Amino acid sequence: MPVILQIALGGALGAMLRHAAVTASARAFGSSFPYGVALVNIAGSFAMGLVVALVALRADTGWARSAPFLMAGLLGGFTTFSAFSLDAVALVEQGRIGAALVYVAGSVALSIAALAAALALTRAWLAP
Repeated sequence: MPVILQIALGGALGAMLRHAAVTASARAFGSSFPYGVALVNIAGSFAMGLVVALVALRADTGWARSAPFLMAGLLGGFTTFSAFSLDAVALVEQGRIGAALVYVAGSVALSIAALAAALALTRAWLAP
């Protein structure tokens, strides 16, 4: 199967799983705090660690061939936070602690700022 199709199928499945997990969490814990998103991010990051280790340690098996489906597709659709976490840990493991801190703080702060800016611009544009 072509890699792009593996990623697309995994992404669709991951997005459906994220929706199910967030919905179930809201039913179980209420919607006053984003418990579901937090749980998805933590579980997705844990799963990314497992998959990366399996791909690295069992490259001679089917794990390496399934990496696009599992990592970019399934876990990318489930939570992009897992890819973010992997990048941050990779920088730390390379000894680039300062770069990791800049990456984490910058990504979080700028992502929140970008979302707030998009909300403000869209509301101003669409306001009556």
